[in-house]
Amino acid sequence: MSGAALAVVVVVVFFLALYLLHRYGDLRRQQRMVLLGTLMSWYLCFLIVFILPFDVSTTIYKQCVLDNSNHSTPVPPAQHAKQAEASVLKVCEEPWSYIPDGVLPVFWKVVYWSSQFLTWLLLPFMQSYARSGSFSRVGKIQTALFENAIYYGTYLLIFISLLIYVAAHPQWKLTWTELQTIGITAANTWGLFLLVLLLGYGLVEIPRAYWLSSSHSYLLAKIYFKVAKMAAEKAAAEENLADVMEEVGAVHESVRCNHSLRKCVETILTKCPTEYRENMARNAESFSGEQNVLPTKRGLVNLHKKVISTVQRHGQAQVQWSLLLDQAFHLEDVVKSQSGSVRHFVHSFPSAHHRGWIHRFIYTPTVEWYWECVIRQSFYKLLAVLLCLLSAAVVWSECTFFSTHPVLSLFAVFIQMAEKQYNYIFIEMVCFVSILFMCVCVYSTVFRIRFFNYYYLVPHHQTDAYSLQFSGMLFCRLTPPLCLNFLGLIHMDFAISHQDRIHTSYTSIMGSMRLLSFISDGFYIYYPMLVLLLCFATFYNLGSRCLNLLGFHQYISDDDVTSDLVDEGRELIRRERRQRQKAEDGGNRKWAWRERYGVQGTTGWTRAGYTQIKDNQNSSVTESKKIIKFTRRDRDLEEQQTVLLQDSSSDEGSPNRRPSGGRYMSLPPSRKNVFDDV
Repeated sequence: MSGAALAVVVVVVFFLALYLLHRYGDLRRQQRMVLLGTLMSWYLCFLIVFILPFDVSTTIYKQCVLDNSNHSTPVPPAQHAKQAEASVLKVCEEPWSYIPDGVLPVFWKVVYWSSQFLTWLLLPFMQSYARSGSFSRVGKIQTALFENAIYYGTYLLIFISLLIYVAAHPQWKLTWTELQTIGITAANTWGLFLLVLLLGYGLVEIPRAYWLSSSHSYLLAKIYFKVAKMAAEKAAAEENLADVMEEVGAVHESVRCNHSLRKCVETILTKCPTEYRENMARNAESFSGEQNVLPTKRGLVNLHKKVISTVQRHGQAQVQWSLLLDQAFHLEDVVKSQSGSVRHFVHSFPSAHHRGWIHRFIYTPTVEWYWECVIRQSFYKLLAVLLCLLSAAVVWSECTFFSTHPVLSLFAVFIQMAEKQYNYIFIEMVCFVSILFMCVCVYSTVFRIRFFNYYYLVPHHQTDAYSLQFSGMLFCRLTPPLCLNFLGLIHMDFAISHQDRIHTSYTSIMGSMRLLSFISDGFYIYYPMLVLLLCFATFYNLGSRCLNLLGFHQYISDDDVTSDLVDEGRELIRRERRQRQKAEDGGNRKWAWRERYGVQGTTGWTRAGYTQIKDNQNSSVTESKKIIKFTRRDRDLEEQQTVLLQDSSSDEGSPNRRPSGGRYMSLPPSRKNVFDDV
């Protein structure tokens, strides 16, 4: 198994990062360099998280071997008996995931410096490149270089100033290794500052979210709230798109085909939605000849950038609106099925659910009813309790990990208990579960936060390039300090625990943090205690209340604005349900018509009638006309009956309401050949 575990984890983590990129990004349309940079940043960060438990178990094994070798050295006779007894008790077993010497240090160096190159150089450059409205690669590269030169010029000026100060100071004679350690410490300090903020939010919000998700009424009210907010955002996105398309139409009419800027206009038109392009083409054909003001090259670049951003936001709003509607309809179906007497889950719109073999044979309507109405609530509450215990353990350990005598950190206690028995499986499981939970708390906050319209991760392939790369930058800046903080929690970071033992391979590439004592002995120890204060602020929704005061409405159950938005969202869902019900009934009528008359469409009876007449030359024309009239009268009678059924049915909640999506029970058995009697 030597090295096999490392190879398996490397492959599995790659597919995990690829799946997340496929879920949030568009692999077919977005630029290859954007996708590659985002994939590499996510992949390298996930590697650090999954490989670190193997590093811990390997270090414990090496420490055991070192202790045995020290016991075998010559010692004074007074200590010989005691050391001999200790040497008998120590039996070093190689862990199943042991990684050979020399592999992990090289691996960590490649992973760490690659992630730092991505987060500080490549990804910022690709962000500016992807957002640029230039029409050529050279123009986009120039824009990216100019924007990053201003940003990184400030950092370079500060670095040169500090370097000159260190060189001129008589007592400081720093080598290249020490300068490298200072740079790593500065990057980890900035990451730790952001890490505590995100961790304090996730430690409370994730268990509370699962506990509240066990209540369907709470979920339904929150969905109504989101629908009301998304309706306003969707309307604003449509208005912005219409305004931008009006500008594009004016440019399209003013720049004629023989103009030098026409190629740039055609590039802009390719980014516009299809219906707007068709309208622009029709308007261009009826162009009266009035010449508008010709745009400049810079104006077209800005318009191109605006079109890309506006079309992206409009697509995101449309997809999110559709997803919220499906969630609202599903939750309303759950509430109805829960209050019903039949243990059978009924969907309001069965045609919208494409059922595969799993739903037909495993996840049947009966199984779905038991999961949604019975099991799901208890399961979510149990999961919330377990997550709450993990959160309490993390908060306690963050506040007490600096105490080594006695050991107060719970994770350090578990690791040391397993280390005495050399239970490497238990050590790796504790490390993996704890660090994975911390990563979920931090990364889920990264996926959920939204900085206006500049950064927003949207599933279903709707995330723009800028947000994808920004998330990759955050991951690369948060993961190294998170891993160092975790090693401090289990007392495997010698810079904090001050223990004389073998360093892990991960901490060896970070250098000695004791070079900056006010960082290692001050900031790294006392700043994580702020996570307790942030947990209290999150528990009492102080952040959401502050955002409400600033005009950014958040869901708060005891807020008047929230209740108004919930009522507005409920009305919007009722309106959308009626519209979708009409479309569903129309599809059912077409399906019933095909089932009854055995034809391919609503107008297929005319084609079927004339085809039959052509095949039967001996039939009289008057006879066929009577049959056609009869067929028309039969269809009109059926439509009248359908309308009467719809009018007689009341709104949702009425006991006499026809089950949505069902077949018409008043229809006679289907007839395959209408003209068999002719």
